Amino acid sequence: MRIVFLGTAAFAVPSLRACVARHDVVAAVTQPSKPGSRGRPAPRPVADAAAELGIAVLMPNRIRDVESVAEIRACAPDCIVAAAYGQILPQALLDLPAHGAVNVHASLLPRWRGAAPVAHAILAGDTETGVSIMRMDAGLDTGPVYAQRRIPVPADATTPSLTASLAELGAGLLLEVLDGIAIGEAVATAQPEDGVMLAPRLGRDDGRIAWAAVSATDVDRRVRALQPWPGVTAPVAGVNVRILAGAPGAPAADAARPGDVVRATGEAVVVAARDGSYRVDQVVPPGARAMTAAAFLRGRRLQRRDRPQS
Repeated sequence: MRIVFLGTAAFAVPSLRACVARHDVVAAVTQPSKPGSRGRPAPRPVADAAAELGIAVLMPNRIRDVESVAEIRACAPDCIVAAAYGQILPQALLDLPAHGAVNVHASLLPRWRGAAPVAHAILAGDTETGVSIMRMDAGLDTGPVYAQRRIPVPADATTPSLTASLAELGAGLLLEVLDGIAIGEAVATAQPEDGVMLAPRLGRDDGRIAWAAVSATDVDRRVRALQPWPGVTAPVAGVNVRILAGAPGAPAADAARPGDVVRATGEAVVVAARDGSYRVDQVVPPGARAMTAAAFLRGRRLQRRDRPQS
């Protein structure tokens, strides 16, 4: 089939490569490049992969614009495939190909419809997740589902690691569905009305930790889920630091208050939470680079020792 592929994030790259291996991908549509941090260009996973594969790259600002739809119509696709594209497609585009538009979504729909399904699965403590291949409609991940595939969520899963696993899983399942579509045997089933959960984008406020308000398990889920954005910040030894890694610890002593550093073990620091304690392994202090939590704590003690007494 002639396919126009829509994708932006790294999650989409395995699906793009899978389509190229078995179909005629006539164009890759991705969101326009954005400036990165410190003047460096932001990553362009799909655009870079498409260029490597010799595929024409289109970067419309708004996929809903008449000009954008016309540009894709000129490609004469039999099917549109989307994965982590980042914009809702207009009905005019969904109706364009004979075989419609197919989406690769990183959750077991209808659970976790939206932009951040992997992070929300980790935040919720889901023990199982997966991918869904659906026929797109005008809603947000509401279309009927062709196929799903499940995997367990590892206890130490982070959003990047779980996303990478789901990307490969989704690419394989996508090819199976496209094979069925090409011969007229694929059947899409309406999503159930029960079990709908939304997965909106996450922001800085979601990553701010107040030790008295959260359990050690909650902290652990946030640290793993909110990578690489927005990250988790919390006060450790009186300084708001970004926590890069850690794990729930043993119950804190009865006298410990949430936020207290109860002990240092090796390269880690154990902090009391509302319920239990959290072992902080690696942090980024303000204006500094990543370091072990123990090294950060030693530096704080030296600073206090050198401070002039009033």
